[in-house]
Amino acid sequence: MKGEVCVFRILFTVQSIKVDLRNYYCHTSPCAKAGFFSTTTKSSSRSSPLVDEGVQEVRKLVQFPKCAAEVLSNYGCSESQISTIFSRVPPLRNAIPSLLDSKLYLLRKLGVSSSELVSMIHCRPRLLRCQINRHFDERLNHLLSLFESRDLCVRAIIRNPSLLIYDFHKTLIPTFSMYEKMGLSKSEVISMLLLRPTLIQRTNMSSEKLDYIRRTGICSDSKMYKYVVTIIGVSRFETIREKVANLEKYGFSEDEVLAFIGRNPLLMTLSVEKVRRHLTFIMGTMKLPQSIICRYPFLLFCSLETLLRPRVLLFSKMREMGLGPEVNQAIIITALRMSEKKFLKKFVGCQEEEVRKELLLYYGASKGIKRLAESSKKTSYTSGFPF
Repeated sequence: MKGEVCVFRILFTVQSIKVDLRNYYCHTSPCAKAGFFSTTTKSSSRSSPLVDEGVQEVRKLVQFPKCAAEVLSNYGCSESQISTIFSRVPPLRNAIPSLLDSKLYLLRKLGVSSSELVSMIHCRPRLLRCQINRHFDERLNHLLSLFESRDLCVRAIIRNPSLLIYDFHKTLIPTFSMYEKMGLSKSEVISMLLLRPTLIQRTNMSSEKLDYIRRTGICSDSKMYKYVVTIIGVSRFETIREKVANLEKYGFSEDEVLAFIGRNPLLMTLSVEKVRRHLTFIMGTMKLPQSIICRYPFLLFCSLETLLRPRVLLFSKMREMGLGPEVNQAIIITALRMSEKKFLKKFVGCQEEEVRKELLLYYGASKGIKRLAESSKKTSYTSGFPF
């Protein structure tokens, strides 16, 4: 009788362990589960071979990561990405696997895909050095109340994972309130945050910036108003002044520049060097007046090396060869707006075979002209990422 009771207790223990482990497996990160299985097996093996056999059966479900690199690899990071992450944050090499796994597991539970998670880790590895697992649910609830939509909230976190560590009451709320006082709706602030992920930590409004916004002449009802306000808000005043002064060197007055920015706020996203090279070519080589630039701002945004210079040089070559009708200013502007295929078909494809080959060869050579030291530019780790 005692033997039957003993066997019944052993079988009941095995089944209980299986049920408990199954529930634990569904609600816990893989690394933590692996550690639990390892501990349970050790203690159970002393009681009965049947219990040990049952736990060993469940233990096969997961494997315990031995190091941080293995944890990152389990979440989809390639060897080169892991190497980059460790080079940028060396202490992560010695991170406790279970702790690192718990942080990644929390991010994964947000609804982030594997590729998005890898991108977040690769471009913001320092996030894993922060204690994002402390009060995570509370912080997430605050963000959900602010964004009023889980989908928008997750998209914003993917664009800027640092939202999980900002102080909600001292950083996030004041920034939103400031933009709302300037005439932006909450939905517009959220859309700008998705477009410019650094909006929260880089916003700094001063009296000089407010004066520039006023002098652009744009009203709060304009569709461009939110772009003007946020771009000026996240930019340093010294940078704004430098970009305005750069345009003044080419004959623009300060008021004309600010009005130009009001109509085309993305002009503030162009570097001083890019604008300088474009204006030098447009006004020096193409001999176009500054009024044309105000009328056709796309001239400052298109690529000088692959579009603007090659097409203008091709027209000069055709003029030397006496081909086609006289190319005027209107034709050039129209040609610069065409796609590559349409441009070649209209201006090169209509020529004779020998002439067409010569023009294509010249056009290809002109596109191959690189800027000085262009090949020695450093590769950015955040290339293609919104930071």
